Amino acid sequence: MKPVRLIRSALVVGSWTLVSRGAGFARDVMIAAYLGAGPVAEAFLIAFSLPNMFRRFFAEGAFNMAFVPMFAKKLESGDDPRGFARDAFSGMAWLLLVFSVLGTLAMPWLVWAMAAGFAGDERFDLAVLFGRIGFSYILFISLVALLSGVLNAFGRFTEASFVPVLMNLMFIAAMLLADRFGWDMGLTLAWTVPVTGVAQLAFTWWAAARVGFVLWPGRPRLTPDLKRLAIIAAPAMLAGGVVQVNLLVGRQVASFTEGAVAWLSYADRLYQLPLGVVGIAIGTVLLPDLSRRLRAGDADGGRNSFNRATEFALALTLPAALALVVIALPLIDVLFGRGEFGPDDVARTALALAIYGLGLPAFVLQKTLQPLYYAREDTRRPFLYALTAMLANAAIAIGLLPFIGFAAAALATTVSGWFMLLQLWLGTRAMGPEARADARLRARIWRIALSAAAMGGVLWVGQVALGPALGLPGWRYLALAALVGMGIVTYFGTGFLTGAFAMADLRSALRRTR
Repeated sequence: MKPVRLIRSALVVGSWTLVSRGAGFARDVMIAAYLGAGPVAEAFLIAFSLPNMFRRFFAEGAFNMAFVPMFAKKLESGDDPRGFARDAFSGMAWLLLVFSVLGTLAMPWLVWAMAAGFAGDERFDLAVLFGRIGFSYILFISLVALLSGVLNAFGRFTEASFVPVLMNLMFIAAMLLADRFGWDMGLTLAWTVPVTGVAQLAFTWWAAARVGFVLWPGRPRLTPDLKRLAIIAAPAMLAGGVVQVNLLVGRQVASFTEGAVAWLSYADRLYQLPLGVVGIAIGTVLLPDLSRRLRAGDADGGRNSFNRATEFALALTLPAALALVVIALPLIDVLFGRGEFGPDDVARTALALAIYGLGLPAFVLQKTLQPLYYAREDTRRPFLYALTAMLANAAIAIGLLPFIGFAAAALATTVSGWFMLLQLWLGTRAMGPEARADARLRARIWRIALSAAAMGGVLWVGQVALGPALGLPGWRYLALAALVGMGIVTYFGTGFLTGAFAMADLRSALRRTR
């Protein structure tokens, strides 16, 4: 995949991810308006996080990182990719069917492990009920992740990227129906979880069938390829488990402050928007591309792809991170401040968002460095790095809880994210030339940073000037749009003046996409 084509594919994934995150953001705005940061909202957020946590553990965080490179190589060489995908699909289906049943039965213990602070009040019972209704989502969404890996290996990024859009649209529709017909909002949200899982699985199964991969679960077989897959996936699964322990620590810390689970969840949604659009898009496209180049011995092509992906990531992430820090309060106030979500909720969510924003570049750059390891089928070192980052996260979150309260969870996430990035970067020093920064990347990094700093200054002045309008009903949306517009014009204008971006790059990309 040529670098421009790689960026184009990343833009496809990123565009759909932007639509998904936008729909997800609308979903969370509606939840905040209907339920605020109250007990039903917190109970649902914890219950919904359980299958999603295990999804990242089983599928996206481990299985797919091992499956995609192996499947891409088999597809390239014609070494029975269909049989390999079918065996993996069957094995995952049976494993997760058993796990879904066990998890549903053990729901009170899982909720306690996620949010011990809920024990003894209504949030605990509600979370157990909602969790039992929706835990089967882990089965459906993990099979969706496998099928999405098949589609990505074929370069069919659109179909795989549409899946989360479908989920968020179904949630929005369910809440509108619940409001219209007077249904219980908490139960409506809980039942929507497994329904969306079935819909997502049906869509991705159909999309995979269109490229010739009709996969049905059969009798699981432990083939040599699956044994190798398990050996490769095991460290990645442990690494995924470490990441989820970080999230678990954060939620445990938050659960002891009423409303904090919701504050952190809403802030997380906003900073996940640029993370998903840029970081996940780059990681999704870069992994199969690097796997093919390493197989072909194309070190120069791999280096060019890695550098252009990193440059693209930085160009979009640095300004986003600075904006989340500088205008956190008006962002949360305008977007969430309505209904049951009051001024106190706005202030605390804005604090969490600013702290998360400081860590955004680290989280995105992790997505560009990790494929360098996984494309080599090296999952051991990322696991060890994640383990040390987990220890740092736990020490900061628990140690600072008595001093700064729920904000300790957000600060621990940001600091451990930078620590993880440092370890990944140091680990690439022993790799080949494809892991090195080229002259173009080194020349443009400081220009991108300078352009982002200029944008930050304009946003700071702009929010002061537009302060009265940002607080007026009706006008505040236009004021926020004007503020964001000022930042965009400043950033890209300064970027073209300093040479952070070049018109030749834009013209080349446009020609290639025609």
